[in-house]
Amino acid sequence: MDKYSLNTDIFSLNETNKSDKLPPLLRKLLSIRGITEKDDIESFLNPDYRSLHDPYLLADMEKAVKRILQAIEKKEKIVIYSDYDADGIPGAVILHDFFKGAGHENFTNYIPDRHLEGFGFHLKAIENFSKDEVKLIITIDCGIADVEQVRMAQEKGIDVIITDHHEPKAELPPAFAVINPKHPASKYPFTMICGAATAFKLVQGVLASGQKVFPWKEGQEKWLLDMAGLATLSDMVPLLGENRILAYFGLKVLRKSRRPGLKRLFRKVGVNQSSASEDDIGFMITPRINAASRMGNPRDAFHLLSTNDEAIALEKTDILNKINDERKGVVAGMAKEVRAKIKEDTERFEKVIVIGNPKWRPSLLGLVAGSLVEDFCKPVFLWGRDGEEIIKGSCRGDGKINTLAIMERISGEFLQFGGHKAAGGFSVSFEKIHTLPEAILKSYESICAEEASSGRERAKTMIDEKLSLSDLTWKTFDLIDKLAPFGMSNPKPIFLIEDTQVEYVKIFGKQKNHLELGLRGTRVKGICFFVSKDKLELLIPETKVNLVASLEKSTFGGRKELRLRIIDVFK
Repeated sequence: MDKYSLNTDIFSLNETNKSDKLPPLLRKLLSIRGITEKDDIESFLNPDYRSLHDPYLLADMEKAVKRILQAIEKKEKIVIYSDYDADGIPGAVILHDFFKGAGHENFTNYIPDRHLEGFGFHLKAIENFSKDEVKLIITIDCGIADVEQVRMAQEKGIDVIITDHHEPKAELPPAFAVINPKHPASKYPFTMICGAATAFKLVQGVLASGQKVFPWKEGQEKWLLDMAGLATLSDMVPLLGENRILAYFGLKVLRKSRRPGLKRLFRKVGVNQSSASEDDIGFMITPRINAASRMGNPRDAFHLLSTNDEAIALEKTDILNKINDERKGVVAGMAKEVRAKIKEDTERFEKVIVIGNPKWRPSLLGLVAGSLVEDFCKPVFLWGRDGEEIIKGSCRGDGKINTLAIMERISGEFLQFGGHKAAGGFSVSFEKIHTLPEAILKSYESICAEEASSGRERAKTMIDEKLSLSDLTWKTFDLIDKLAPFGMSNPKPIFLIEDTQVEYVKIFGKQKNHLELGLRGTRVKGICFFVSKDKLELLIPETKVNLVASLEKSTFGGRKELRLRIIDVFK
């Protein structure tokens, strides 16, 4: 159990405390997450929509609201300019629905092509907007770094309202208004909302202005929470504080959403919409939204989410499902190619994996890197070519070494780079690509050496509690489910089940790499996806193993079933 550590310093499962009405397991899980005060426990277990922060605490909110109201009153042409992923697209739908509901028809949504234009606000697009007599541009999930582009728009008589959540640089764009929770002048108490949530705050701001220029009813904006929730669950933001409220109520609205495209998509992927979980969103819905920009046209995803036309909903559902299948095939092929190269030269990739191919699509590299980290438990840096001059890459961490710190130490190797501890992206010139593997390895080794000299232990995967087979009940699941939705900074609890006898093993899936596990002494089955051969060799009927797993509810095929999602197996 070298790579795991059990949280034993707080409470045990069977411990009782007469002064505490919470069940011991729930109390321990909350404590592990740093939630121990009575008020914090209450707000975490019972999120309150009224606890969302005042949108006017965001810098420039009042200016942005006045400008939008002016545009509506004068019927000015507006462009909603969004990013192309599962944060930007739902944000675009939020403003699309808002202006539709306000009776303002003189607007259009613009989403740049990921491969031809790339991320951000683009000069050529602004030129075209100017020719089309656009008077106002509202960005979503982009724009905070685009000083030159915003300056050009202003020179052409187009006002720009930026809504973004990325880190501002030293120089802010000269926009009419900059709505960003990380704005240096912002008084907003929670800085980690996503791009679509920032757009939602803008809508809240307009509705709270007191101006009755549109037929919105009080509370009607809550129907937009399906998009704010979808983006919050899809983006790399912590599901604490305001994000927990948005995710919690976002899921409730997603389960009731009347959007024809969403309803069709849920049916297509076999998910019961009325009981959809954050896992259903993360594993079934988000990948199909993102597949639009990675493999095709991001507007297909936008139209799926924004349309009220059943025929368009059906058409876009089929398109997204088809290109997602294509995406899975391409990603699997790329991962197979990497694994073959690693097998050929295991010594070269002993500590960190750095590899690339000019034929690989940069937009898919993050997905491939993520699957390789799961297999090899080490940092992965992959690169491919985007156009003729630039090599672009993605990296994923193993949770032990900060990937951004690795890149920061060798910043001169990159044209651009960014990200956080677990994931990042970079671009490299052709001249530097040949020295990149050695540079990354040296940076990685220097960080490891510093940690070793400081006596700091490498991070281990934390197990929340030990469970026995008799603990695998709906009562236990219901306790755990009080912490949902799970995600970044609120991970799904992980349990250790020791000395468990294997009753049977069933292999399934097209690649025969998933398994169902029967356990002696319980009706609860174990499920393990993408199981490795070495783990499979341990799972022989009648042998005893230790399982690391989470407890989950499955509604596959319309049947409610309690099961274990197996993370690891060891003896």
